[in-house]
Amino acid sequence: MWGQLSRWRRMAQDILNRRQELTSLSSAELLRRGRELRWRASSDDQLRGLLPEAYALGVEAATRALGMTHFPVQIMGAIALFEGNVAEMQTGEGKTLTATLPVILRAMAGKGVHVVTSNDYLAGRDAETMGKVYKLLGQTTGCVQPSMEDGDRRVSYGHDVTYGTASEMGFDFLRDRLKRGANVGDEPTRQLFAGATGGEAPVQRGHYFALIDEADSILIDEARTPLIIGVMQQNRDAMVSLYRWCVGATRQLQPNRDYLFDQQKRQIHLTEEGCRRVVLLPKPLLLDTIDTERIYQHVEKALTAEFAFQRDRDYIVNDGEIVIVDEGTGRKMDGRKWQDGLHQAIEAKERIDVTEITGSAARVTIQSLYRHYRHLAGMTGTATQARREFKRVYGLRVCVIPTNRPCIREDRGIRVFKTQADKYAAIVQQVLVLTSQQRAILIGTPSVDASEALAAAFKKAHIHHTVLNARYHEQEADIVSLAGTPGCVTIATNMAGRGTDILLNEIVRQKGGLHVIATELHSSKRIDRQLVGRSARQGDPGSFEFYLSLEDELLRVIKPHKRQRWMQRARGNAEGELDRSWLSVLRGTQKALERLHVKQRKQLLKFERDQRKKYRRVGLDPYLELADV
Repeated sequence: MWGQLSRWRRMAQDILNRRQELTSLSSAELLRRGRELRWRASSDDQLRGLLPEAYALGVEAATRALGMTHFPVQIMGAIALFEGNVAEMQTGEGKTLTATLPVILRAMAGKGVHVVTSNDYLAGRDAETMGKVYKLLGQTTGCVQPSMEDGDRRVSYGHDVTYGTASEMGFDFLRDRLKRGANVGDEPTRQLFAGATGGEAPVQRGHYFALIDEADSILIDEARTPLIIGVMQQNRDAMVSLYRWCVGATRQLQPNRDYLFDQQKRQIHLTEEGCRRVVLLPKPLLLDTIDTERIYQHVEKALTAEFAFQRDRDYIVNDGEIVIVDEGTGRKMDGRKWQDGLHQAIEAKERIDVTEITGSAARVTIQSLYRHYRHLAGMTGTATQARREFKRVYGLRVCVIPTNRPCIREDRGIRVFKTQADKYAAIVQQVLVLTSQQRAILIGTPSVDASEALAAAFKKAHIHHTVLNARYHEQEADIVSLAGTPGCVTIATNMAGRGTDILLNEIVRQKGGLHVIATELHSSKRIDRQLVGRSARQGDPGSFEFYLSLEDELLRVIKPHKRQRWMQRARGNAEGELDRSWLSVLRGTQKALERLHVKQRKQLLKFERDQRKKYRRVGLDPYLELADV
């Protein structure tokens, strides 16, 4: 690794030296140089040889278009990306600017480059801003947004560089498969996108190179939820009646007697006794058309919706719709739905209109989607913990890129409390101290519900604060941009991949910088690192600390009787603070969840591989579910 970093460092210095020779060129001459390189870039091997020259042009173009010149470590990260790695670069190290260099070089092949971002706002922002850099070298930029029609999407994908989210590009992938039809014959998968066979042409022109921002969030965390395009099912009235009836039926059932609840896996199964009770419950006439086995399945879905999925943690209700909240980032996942009737069960639980009941017409996992690309790279601030999974699933190595300036982040430790109330009281006292010192404070919470509970405690203590969660998604950039001012208190659900730097006021910098308070451990240690990484960016001062309790959401996966025993054993001081030995309880639960999620992703990938083999044996597209094979 050190030898590789030394090689990249030497290459970066050579590129910066070459860039000095370009400063005297006019814009027209810079454009001509960019087009000349494109003419010479007819193969991947030639691209490798053109890297120093192309990167030097990219650095000069960025300086002219944006007034920002790449640091040597950013160029090192850009080399790592071109060579097909996941570059771990700390928050604030300029990943968005770093990405321009491998994008410029890969785009010279003329086969299209996809830059995948974590939300539509960032996709639009980066396409507009970084598009100025590409334009100076004769490259065009497009952006895929949810409101686009197929014609506009086709134009966007026709550009040299296309920005978009994983879900938008993934659904376009599936819609193109549906347009093409189910039969694939013996044609290699990589050729499926060369053109359409009758009907409307596909919108995507190929899958040559994808560069993924917040790679661990997209390639790891989102990989447990496949992308699915649904088709209308018959018998809607009866199915809506079934969903509504199941909500009432759950109230007639008792845990451990009628059903068993695996909290870690979020799975509920009826017992034999429970099945008998369901059969004997009175039912509306419409349910006579539905077989008993399906009724059992939907009662289990209703129980899962009631006990395993919580409003303002897993989802919010927005304008009469259920909107999923991403576990890793706290963002709304517009357009995504839980499958197999779970989404409709939650709608029935919340007493809102039940949406169209759909079956699956086409589906793809994140793992399979990105294995279609000939070249793949990613960047994030937290990849090390998932390095084995990156290598096993995607064939990507994780390379840790050094920071431009030494990191001087101060770790103020972890405090564990018996109850949430004790924890919130301690956080209130700490925030009062920090605001009096003119520090800026960022407080991370795991859910919308938790952020609003903490906000209520602050309001009671007369602490002025701002809340950033899935309810205020549109104001995200404005809220984050002001989070570095003296005495500013920002409560945010998981700050993973926000994409907007918290710039420090000079007074805040002098007083010790941004202080991050993590109010819980998350289901992955990587998410904790993402939150902590918001402080002390690019050599700024900063600090962080954790406040935890035995009532945290993380521990809700533990069986109630076990949690109750812990609460009885716990003996806190006058403020309810416990001995640090209790930290092992929370860390152990976090590790167990991480192992479970890895197992779930493995199972999902194995299932899809088996399905692909089965479909290909009979000559059908493995991503379309149009036939019972």
